[in-house]
Amino acid sequence: MKQFKFSTNKHYLAAFLLSIVVMLTLWLASPLLPTLAQPQARVFDEVWQTINDNFYDPKFNGINWQAMRDKYKPQAIKSKSSQEFAAVVNQMLAELRTSHTRFYTPDEQSYYQLLGIFQPRDRKSLNRLKPFFSKGKFEYTDIGIFTKAINGKTFVSAILDESPAIKAGIKVGDEILSVNNQPYQPVQSFAPKAGQKVTIQIQRTADTNSKQEIVVTPKVYDATTMFLDAQRVSTQIIERQNKKIGYVHIWANAADPSQEKLIYDLLYDRLKDADALILDLRAGWGGGNNNYLTVFTGQGPSITSIARNGSRVTYDSHWKKPVVILINEGSRSSKEIIAYGFQQYKIGSVIGTKTLGAVVAGRPFIMQDGTLLYVAVTNVFVNGTRLEGKGVTPDITVPFTLEYAQGADPQKEKAIEVVLSNTK
Repeated sequence: MKQFKFSTNKHYLAAFLLSIVVMLTLWLASPLLPTLAQPQARVFDEVWQTINDNFYDPKFNGINWQAMRDKYKPQAIKSKSSQEFAAVVNQMLAELRTSHTRFYTPDEQSYYQLLGIFQPRDRKSLNRLKPFFSKGKFEYTDIGIFTKAINGKTFVSAILDESPAIKAGIKVGDEILSVNNQPYQPVQSFAPKAGQKVTIQIQRTADTNSKQEIVVTPKVYDATTMFLDAQRVSTQIIERQNKKIGYVHIWANAADPSQEKLIYDLLYDRLKDADALILDLRAGWGGGNNNYLTVFTGQGPSITSIARNGSRVTYDSHWKKPVVILINEGSRSSKEIIAYGFQQYKIGSVIGTKTLGAVVAGRPFIMQDGTLLYVAVTNVFVNGTRLEGKGVTPDITVPFTLEYAQGADPQKEKAIEVVLSNTK
């Protein structure tokens, strides 16, 4: 009798286990599994829906947006890393053929920089990031470089003024080979190393014998102030042929303080006694308001103040001396509008290479995992002309070969030459 019960229990147990296997098999085959098992699926859906609800063109530039979801979601679900997932998402976004539309992760410098640029203007949406930034600041550790990939190699394309990279002797055009004997990664290479020495292997010329090691000490950058700080230290007077040439690099003019600082320096402070001005709009970010050119185009009285002792000080409300601007493919968004306005109103020469052609209005959206989706939410026309996809061609084209440039800047040198010829 006991043996019979044991045998019966065995049959029940086998049947129970078989039912579990069948249920598990059905669950594994269910289309709900990716959503339940992988956070990537939920983030992917959030990205897709955010574009669906906010992209400036309801026809999605002629793309079947629903079909894009069906095409790319299976790839996104199979991704094995955040970098791989981001690559798939950005492949999908690229189908829209529009600037200001990209997915950013904390593995990229641009992620922090965009947060810093938009934080003062979009606090509500950025509150979603509080769990990811315990100090309440958008900070990351870096050496202050921009890079560009060319034929599978990484080159330094721009360097922030007074950055650790500048101090260590890194130059625009250097090829980055490794960081502490590991492949270069924009954020991870420096993330835990603020204040510590890091060894970067670079190659300065096409000759492989020009390889060298440079020791750099990364620092923490506050993304809300880093570009204004770099603008301040870039501001200088260049003396040539007994003339004073003012120079300032506008790394990001998305925030009003950047514009206010420029105007203050031009009219009242470090640049007021310059005979001419070079406004460098290369690299960095755009943004800014529509009144940016007013200091160059507007009319206003000059005010002369005479003190009791007879000393006189005259203030002009606008810059009336020669000015040129520098642009390249790193000049985007409002920087392109400024360049276009310079040409339209004949303010001065535009020098360099053609701009990117990224002139729509973008807005950041924070995803549930803290990643950032930048979305083109508004189409833009400048005096009736759409610059998106077209860019601005300079009045004076100065080619610039980035690879192994060894810090040379032929565009800046040409700007000095041109602005000198315009001074009296």
